[in-house]
Amino acid sequence: MYVDSHCHIHFPALAKRLPEVLSNMKKNSVSHALVVSISLNDIPDVLKLCEQHDNLYAAVGVHPGRKENKQPDVKTLVEYAKHPKVVAIGETGLDYHHVKGDRDWQFERFRIQIRASRECGKPLIIHAREAADDVIRVLKEEGAGTDAGGYGGIMHCFNETMPIAKAAMEMGFYISFSGVITYPNARELQHVARLIPLNRILIETDAPYLSPQSIRGKQNEPAYVSEVAAQLAKIKGVPVARIARESAQNFFRLFGLTHLLEAEKA
Repeated sequence: MYVDSHCHIHFPALAKRLPEVLSNMKKNSVSHALVVSISLNDIPDVLKLCEQHDNLYAAVGVHPGRKENKQPDVKTLVEYAKHPKVVAIGETGLDYHHVKGDRDWQFERFRIQIRASRECGKPLIIHAREAADDVIRVLKEEGAGTDAGGYGGIMHCFNETMPIAKAAMEMGFYISFSGVITYPNARELQHVARLIPLNRILIETDAPYLSPQSIRGKQNEPAYVSEVAAQLAKIKGVPVARIARESAQNFFRLFGLTHLLEAEKA
């Protein structure tokens, strides 16, 4: 059993073939997935999708990479977080790759979503691109870590150094690996993955993006999260079944869904 901890199957590229996407998940033993919003406008679509499928859960937030997206406010996000299928706030964070120049709005957006997380009591989905040091600093300043009364969360699509991973884990965050870890030139990331304890690892696709090496250049989907697990198993020298089991357990525990874990064992 695999769990995809981050995907965007509500995006048009995947939504138009949703029955096939969901069928492929089942065929490849992907039992659950977290569907992540990137703007206030797409939250209703995410919620509707997750309402229709028992094995899909939602994260509500506004991506840091697009200034044109309406800025969220704490009250709105907390209200959305009351929905029974919402388990997280995000994705949020900082992105210095796509955003140049003035970034004050990006910091404000990030802080708003951390405060919403603290108010509603749900973890964060963190996007950090070429901005990891500032992401860690802001998380600490806003008390996002479990060590400071916050709720931790996921460092999504992790592609950073071991010191960043350690700082995140010390605050109660999990490290989620994507198809990037399967790329031949990802040796440094593979080294970091070798050092991350299994009780802090998650796997994801970020579908429709970041397809694993075997289908590089083609559309990604949750079914391919098994290839991330296979690569992690190879890196860590353990059976792929162990990666699948422990990453699924981590997901269910983080989001307070341990009843689903017990159901799978039954």
